[in-house]
Amino acid sequence: MPKFITIGYGDAADYQRTPQPVRDAAHAADARLLSEGAVIGIAGAPVQVRNPQARHLETREGPFMSSALPVAGFALIEANDLAEAIGKVSCVPCAVAYGVVEIWPLEEAQK
Repeated sequence: MPKFITIGYGDAADYQRTPQPVRDAAHAADARLLSEGAVIGIAGAPVQVRNPQARHLETREGPFMSSALPVAGFALIEANDLAEAIGKVSCVPCAVAYGVVEIWPLEEAQK
């Protein structure tokens, strides 16, 4: 089954202004994804890794990409297609609490 990486963006203030019943339903949506085998996690502090020509390892704290909203979390989900993946994440916390969820189709590397 196809896999998708999701990135949730949102901030605490917007989450807090979302009505409690909406938040509760959003967390239930996360719980459904978990029960289907999704891997879900809250974003920690990022580290950039570079190693030009495998000769000089460089690391830098902080994100490479920037966004108007902070990254809140990630998930790895399975869905039959993009439309189903959209449906699965359309009610998770970041989607309903004034944030956004990006969905990236994952093309798995061949073994």
